[in-house]
Amino acid sequence: MSVVAPARRPYLRVLRHPVLRRFLPAVLLSAFGDGMSFVAVAWLAVQLAPADQRGVWTGLSVAAYALPATLGAALLGPLVRRFDGARLVAVDSVLRAAMLGAVAVLAVTHLLTPVLYVALLAVSSLLHAWGNAGVYTLVAEELDEDDRVTGNALVSSVQQASFVIGPALAGLVTAVAGPGWVIGADAVTFAFLAVTCVGIVRSRPPRMLPPARGSGAWRTLRAHPQLLALIGVTCVFFFLYGPVEVAMPVHIADELHGSAGLLGGYVAAYGVGTVFGSLGAGLLRRLPLWPVIAAIVIGWGLCLLPSGLAAAVAPGMIGFGVGGFVYGPFTAICTALFQRSAPAEHLSQVLAFRGALISPAAALGTLVGGPLVGAIGGRRTLLVSALTTILFGVLLALATLPTWRRRDRPTPEQVSP
Repeated sequence: MSVVAPARRPYLRVLRHPVLRRFLPAVLLSAFGDGMSFVAVAWLAVQLAPADQRGVWTGLSVAAYALPATLGAALLGPLVRRFDGARLVAVDSVLRAAMLGAVAVLAVTHLLTPVLYVALLAVSSLLHAWGNAGVYTLVAEELDEDDRVTGNALVSSVQQASFVIGPALAGLVTAVAGPGWVIGADAVTFAFLAVTCVGIVRSRPPRMLPPARGSGAWRTLRAHPQLLALIGVTCVFFFLYGPVEVAMPVHIADELHGSAGLLGGYVAAYGVGTVFGSLGAGLLRRLPLWPVIAAIVIGWGLCLLPSGLAAAVAPGMIGFGVGGFVYGPFTAICTALFQRSAPAEHLSQVLAFRGALISPAAALGTLVGGPLVGAIGGRRTLLVSALTTILFGVLLALATLPTWRRRDRPTPEQVSP
């Protein structure tokens, strides 16, 4: 017991924190809704689109759920960049609740068209880069540096836990009532998150950040080139993953002859793996950064191979589960480096800047995935994504090999690749 207890203490400290013990359940519920929408958004696109355009409209819909966040990060920054973490999450949640609620109502009443669907999803994502930045800004505001990796890991685990039950439940609800009802439930969870964040804002002293110039994020990144390199690597990694989000629903529907429930099963397997992988992030925090990142990239590509090589459910689902475990620590480790490096008045800007680049990278991958799926099919698209990801991971490992002997905790002063 004495050996295990110290390892548990950081998690207990975070869970007992008066703000985070209110915030984390709301994040969990919202993530649960998003886990359901992960299935429903793609499946509704498949239902709305003409049969010969499924790949294109699925790609556009998934991309619209993320890509406009870049535009919002650039144009809406002057309005929100002085907000603290709770306010950033609140304004994003209000917008998403309103737009997803509109999608749900129109879908249930059979008034939704593919064009209107993509438009509403696009508006819903305008503030999402700031909302995601707000989650981890709040963690940095409330926790000491030693507990931030643990806090990040808990947030990441809470978000990924939604993929354990959410997609499977979404598959059942979609089969019975339709994807519109699932997206409506997601809208309700975002409304709850917004109300929780407003309560947090009212319960503590004002935390509006001091004035910061619009170039604060860029100045911080130029001062710490490792952060800029990490953003670049993450963008490539997420771009290579993008086609998977298009390929999976088409692969399941057309090649495995499955249903939304089977898609939910794949996502749930991934979620289980990611929850356990995220909780282990603290064990990796003292290892050199770049070997860990390269191993995660290569590992995910290897885990995707079974789905690309064979039209069989069991190997692919196992691969997704193990792949989730491999990917799990990625967000917590990377975010801690940003929290440690960026000045408090620039942290939300830097995180939003990162999100504004990462989200479109994944979205562009989904846009590429649409025509690719149409040309070579879902399974072969998965194979292409797996092989290119493995190749990228190997190249990253070779490029960063000189840093591998460093045993110290990764710091901003380390030389970037």
